[in-house]
Amino acid sequence: MSENKRLHNIEFSVLDLAPILEGSTAANSFKDSLRLAQHVEDFGYKRYWVAEHHNMPGIASSATAIVIGYIAAGTSKIRVGSGGIMLPNHAPLVVAEQFGSLESMYPGRIDLGLGRAPGTDHHTARALRRNHQSDGSEFPQHLAELRSYLKPATPSPVRAIPGEGLDIPIWLLGSSGFSAQLAAQQGLPFAFASHFAPDYLLPALDLYRKNFRPSQVLEKPYVMIGVNVIASETDEKARWLATSQEQAFLNIIHGKSGQLKPPVQNMDEIWSPYEKTLVQKMLHYSVTGSQTTVREKLQSFLDETGADEMIVNTHVFDQEERINTYRLLAEAVKR
Repeated sequence: MSENKRLHNIEFSVLDLAPILEGSTAANSFKDSLRLAQHVEDFGYKRYWVAEHHNMPGIASSATAIVIGYIAAGTSKIRVGSGGIMLPNHAPLVVAEQFGSLESMYPGRIDLGLGRAPGTDHHTARALRRNHQSDGSEFPQHLAELRSYLKPATPSPVRAIPGEGLDIPIWLLGSSGFSAQLAAQQGLPFAFASHFAPDYLLPALDLYRKNFRPSQVLEKPYVMIGVNVIASETDEKARWLATSQEQAFLNIIHGKSGQLKPPVQNMDEIWSPYEKTLVQKMLHYSVTGSQTTVREKLQSFLDETGADEMIVNTHVFDQEERINTYRLLAEAVKR
């Protein structure tokens, strides 16, 4: 599957959930995200994506297009985009106008990653979607409508200005076979959310690659996988930092949301053996450790998936340690 790919031959990017730390604010989260983006730009990462989530006290990126503009304005060359915009939450025309505006302001640097999930709970989804279906069944139609607004001007009573005629790369994001199949049919790049939903990764990639149809956008399949990485100078320190991530995923299985917590000395005092198993299963495509450990584990993921790109998420409480993870990772994969 890997075609003898090595880490230094693929692209690495950053997925930022704009975490709000326990005891902090969204304002501080945005400042931290911008500073991280400026650092990873210097480290050589290809793109910096932020994700749409709503009604979550620990995530500040609900107004995703605004955050993208803020990050793009404070950087100069790294691509900035959405990982992703949850399309059923929005009128396709509005998305076309928003990203047309961003592309016009920061030409050649904007990505539009699209998902079909609500990115929130049922009640908030209803508040966002109004009269839309809640099962994602309208996603292909919404995608077609959005893409029509971005085509060169044609006789139409409705036009996306800015937006029409602009070259804004569209990605489909998913955690199942639905988006994999649709991306293959449309000849679009595909990103899988293996950083929190690892179970269907390999079948989805196989489905995408086997059914891929070349398009004007893409001649052959292009796959990006999500991974969680926490790197430090030693395996022991990295494991300690990773307890913030483990607490966050423990909240997920409890159906709770909250701000990112500081690390703890012993997770066994917090979770049960069963909960530990569930969290570790969700974190299958995650790696915690020194540069050597990180490099070896990521190469194993690459051998398994044959990915063309990895997008890295890091749940670390301390901002300096978060930046340090991306520095150590960049050094590790270049070796």
